[in-house]
Amino acid sequence: MSMMGEIMLVAIVVSIACCLPGVFLVLRGMTMMSDAITHSVLLGIVLSFFVTQDLSSPLLFLGAGIIGILTVWLTEALQQTQLMKKDAAIGLVYPLFFSIAIILITRYAGSVHLDVDSVMMGEIGFTPFTRFSLFGMDLGPQALWINLVILVLNGSLIYLFFKELQVSTFHPAYAAALGFSPAILHYGLMTSVSITAVGAYDSVGSILVVGFMVGPALTAYLYSKNLKQMIGIAMIVATFNSIVGVYLAFQFDVAIAGMIAVVTGITVFLAFIGTLIGRRTNKKNSRNDYMLETK
Repeated sequence: MSMMGEIMLVAIVVSIACCLPGVFLVLRGMTMMSDAITHSVLLGIVLSFFVTQDLSSPLLFLGAGIIGILTVWLTEALQQTQLMKKDAAIGLVYPLFFSIAIILITRYAGSVHLDVDSVMMGEIGFTPFTRFSLFGMDLGPQALWINLVILVLNGSLIYLFFKELQVSTFHPAYAAALGFSPAILHYGLMTSVSITAVGAYDSVGSILVVGFMVGPALTAYLYSKNLKQMIGIAMIVATFNSIVGVYLAFQFDVAIAGMIAVVTGITVFLAFIGTLIGRRTNKKNSRNDYMLETK
């Protein structure tokens, strides 16, 4: 497979892995929480690295998951004091964790491949150079397999707990009455977001992770009638954005992650405009039908 093909495949896998939990973030009105988690989990990565001295250690995922849950818990604890709103709590917690991580990186990890630029922007173009080999066979980019595992985990989570996630998302009080624990499902979803963010960090950076989580889900929300349809459309849109973004980046010789983010934004904007036009057309047709009936 060509380099562009491998990069495109990595982008597709990462985008789908991100959009699956992103669907529920959009439906729960928690899109800003994705931004908070993808930034704050850097502290978990840094602290875990100091313990293991290994950037490929699975403990990095554990540390990121713990910090991700801590971010959500602190945000909700501050909100429940009724002294500040949720957006203010998010704006207080995640910059604190992210800033601590940046200070630790610049002070103690300057010689390690763990820098601010790679965390924020990532470089998906470098993923083909780090290979995954098994029994002497080259199986492709390592990032592809890491994010493929995360994609399977996210897909399995949604498949196994689809009913619970659906009920707790739309009717949390009813879910509690049925015996489901909205709190456990909520923190389970946030853990999934944290792990997904860590897996995608080295490939696309935190900025595009947020775009992958929110963009396809928002587009699907505008054109879907039920949850299953929304998940399917989000996966299709995520794939489309990745393919077009990587192709255009190679054509114009620009940053791949940046171009994918631009394509994602344009897709959401066009979907929004299309929805507005459709609503106005429907209103106009309804008005004309009413006038014809009253003549």
